[in-house]
Amino acid sequence: MNEKINNYVDKKIDDIKKINYINLEQFVRYNVKKGLRNSDGSGVLVGLTEIGEVHGYVLYEGERKEDEGRLIYRGIDVVDLVKGFQQESRFGFEEVCYLLLFGELPSKVQLDEFVEVLSELRNLPEGFTEDMILKAPSSDIMNKLARSVLVLYSYDENPDSVDAKNLLRQSIELIAKFPTMVAYGYQAKSHYYGGKSLYIHNPRPDLSTAENILHLIRPDNKYTKTEAEILDLALVLHAEHGGGNNSTFAARVVSSTETDTYSAIAAAVGSLKGPKHGGANIKAMNMLQNIKENVSDWNDEEEIRNYLTKIMDKQAFDKAGLIYGLGHAVYTLSDPRTTLLKEKAHQLAIEKGREKEFLFYETVERIGPEVFCKKKGTSKNICANVDFYSGFVYDALGIPAELFTPLFAVARIVGWCAHRIEEVISNQKIIRPAYKSISKAKEYIPINQR
Repeated sequence: MNEKINNYVDKKIDDIKKINYINLEQFVRYNVKKGLRNSDGSGVLVGLTEIGEVHGYVLYEGERKEDEGRLIYRGIDVVDLVKGFQQESRFGFEEVCYLLLFGELPSKVQLDEFVEVLSELRNLPEGFTEDMILKAPSSDIMNKLARSVLVLYSYDENPDSVDAKNLLRQSIELIAKFPTMVAYGYQAKSHYYGGKSLYIHNPRPDLSTAENILHLIRPDNKYTKTEAEILDLALVLHAEHGGGNNSTFAARVVSSTETDTYSAIAAAVGSLKGPKHGGANIKAMNMLQNIKENVSDWNDEEEIRNYLTKIMDKQAFDKAGLIYGLGHAVYTLSDPRTTLLKEKAHQLAIEKGREKEFLFYETVERIGPEVFCKKKGTSKNICANVDFYSGFVYDALGIPAELFTPLFAVARIVGWCAHRIEEVISNQKIIRPAYKSISKAKEYIPINQR
């Protein structure tokens, strides 16, 4: 950093912190829902959608009662979707894309047609890989993905129209191209910032999205059936999570201005990049790695409990006082995504010779809520969220940490697009909430009198 600006910022930073801090009492005084959260942590109701439902509560005699978590895609429980895919031994992400976009399950003919369209669109425009990705590499793949999305605007002959037909066409193209942009962004980063050999493989039209990802990021293109199946499951579980999650809400807010699709989706990518959202799985995995390194016996529950207490006391790991991967704004008794992913994670752990590590994860999952409740003096139910096991799954697949959040984006792009289409067609009003100013009135003083 330039020394002059560095010194200037050091001189002013305390003032900046002081004038930008608003005491919590002010939020209570004006009944402002901080973070658009109710007092119980649930989200403030700000919209309606038919795309996805995140269920964790039921109303009983006018009061909210905790319920087992459920995730619903267009009226169909994701558990039923996953069980159907597994029973029929086939990949499910493409079918989920069809369901979220078109509102119904496809027939085999309809699904084959949709998959064929996606396959034909996976390649990037001519010159895009060389000019946009290889000539301007980024140390962060999410940053590269956002830039790539914005540049696609220049390759679109009709980028600005918000006509439904145009929105659908752009959405399908983005769903198809996201895996390729992420894979190439990773290869460029590994080469230019990691000193590794550069591998640029072409997508294969005969492979599913999950298979193509493994094919594109691995030098030898090889993967096992179990690896592809569990990555497909992760994509299915991350494809949609209601309109209130931060990145989808960002996409809806930006879409409500009737700006172009690329600007709206780039905003969603920027939101997902944050460690409190899409980057949370890396935090959870790093925390669990830290526990493994500082607990001598992974079977000693008391030693694990003591170290988790140190984490909550801000004496260990990142000293933030948080047990990452536990707790959710809606789910309290269970997160259905965690339940489904955990089953496959155990199977993968056995295949990879990491069952001892998986059992350690299970122990932390069980003990963590006890430590949290004791420390906070509460009987509140908290459960492991999907971030708790997703990092383990990706790591067991040999996928580097810098790809965790980009893979989240590869899945969630379909949810973003479905919500963008619904926002533009259904709401037709710019999202414009209110902020109350609590600043005190001041008089202007001439500069020579200050």
